[in-house]
Amino acid sequence: MSRFQIVSGKGGTGKTTVAAALALALATEGKRTLLVEVEGRQGIAQLFETEALPYEERKIAVAPGGGEVHALAIDPEQALLEYLQMFYKLGSAGRALKKLGAIDFATTIAPGLRDVLLTGKTCEAVRRKDKKGRFVYDHVVMDAPPTGRVTRFLNVNDEMAGLAKIGPIHHQAQAVMRVLKSSETAVHMVTLLEEMPVQETADGIAELRAAGLPVGRIIVNMVRPQVLDAADLELVRTVPRTAVAKSLSAAGLGGARRGGNAERLVTPLLDQAAEYAERYALEHEQRAVLRELDLPLHELPLFAEEMDLAGVYELATELREQGMSEQGMS
Repeated sequence: MSRFQIVSGKGGTGKTTVAAALALALATEGKRTLLVEVEGRQGIAQLFETEALPYEERKIAVAPGGGEVHALAIDPEQALLEYLQMFYKLGSAGRALKKLGAIDFATTIAPGLRDVLLTGKTCEAVRRKDKKGRFVYDHVVMDAPPTGRVTRFLNVNDEMAGLAKIGPIHHQAQAVMRVLKSSETAVHMVTLLEEMPVQETADGIAELRAAGLPVGRIIVNMVRPQVLDAADLELVRTVPRTAVAKSLSAAGLGGARRGGNAERLVTPLLDQAAEYAERYALEHEQRAVLRELDLPLHELPLFAEEMDLAGVYELATELREQGMSEQGMS
């Protein structure tokens, strides 16, 4: 069973919302989940309607059955100071380095170091155990960078391991990659039923597979409800205008003759049906593309109103019902 769930997706697909819903879905029946943010946007705090998250793990929600969702917004600067203290025991010297701007300098000359710190801190939470030898968190969910950057973000530890052949950095990078490439981890892709997000999803999955990173599932977000099926759309395409006008008139919407209220409704009604048919065909094509990727596929509904905390809980319920829970994440 994968304990480390990484969620990525093209910008605008709602990956942060899906990551939050997944954390709630996994935290049922008394489980503890850690939801990690690495991009500094405070998107998790906004979704859970709480104040900005500090650099510490904090409980932000209770799931059905008494489970808990904790959250952590990782700050690269704080993570570097923690890293230096852990491996080099710098103490107050680390704080002095911060004042001198050495942290910005370090991440500038070694850009991959920032990503090592972010993934390293998260993997530490995945491996952490309490005094009784039990994992502190049953699951860790990361709201990862977008599709175009996620493979480089996750694989940067391999690059750092190549640069540093010995010493703490080498061992840290190797430990992180052991977690990221193990059966403990799954990278899920969030997409929409639109051509560009689907193409980015396919490209991202190919990159992850080429890098030897474990791909999990595809989550199609913001799926519109189906109003007409293929048979209905064929009927709309072939039915005579006069028949539509007579049906509208029979329903009490006015006269069916030219100029009558029912007759004037025919054109906008058929135009709307044609627009729906075009979107239906596009979505059907994109589903077919996603199925060819040979991964489990899940769909989440589009809500009529702006996403709020109640909506996140609804999405969590959808994910549980579709098997993205402890029993379904092996």
